[in-house]
Amino acid sequence: VQLQASGGGLAQAGGSLSLSCSASGRTFGVMAWFRRGLRKNREFVSAIRWDDLTTYYADSVKGRFSTSIDNAKNTVYLEMNSLKPDDTAVYYCAARSSPVIHFTYQQYNYWGQGTLVTVSS
Repeated sequence: VQLQASGGGLAQAGGSLSLSCSASGRTFGVMAWFRRGLRKNREFVSAIRWDDLTTYYADSVKGRFSTSIDNAKNTVYLEMNSLKPDDTAVYYCAARSSPVIHFTYQQYNYWGQGTLVTVSS
């Protein structure tokens, strides 16, 4: 089982970045994105259920971030718009087998490597 995250980088406030996470090795019920900022705990960003594409977002990113799935590529995307300096963090994709969406990182069994997003003011 492997989750391979890519994307991220540096953006100015108000700009956009995209992250992707390719999944291999098994099928998953839910794919999620978490992030950990400097001196912060890992926090939920978004989640998407693989079977019906139901999505959930943290209040802090709602209306600015969008997550989607490309089934043919087994890849999940996180489109980040109207970025703020507070969005600066290492972003992680995560997966769980069950189709029940959870907002706490402890409920996710599989993790990709983190990818850094830096937003300058």
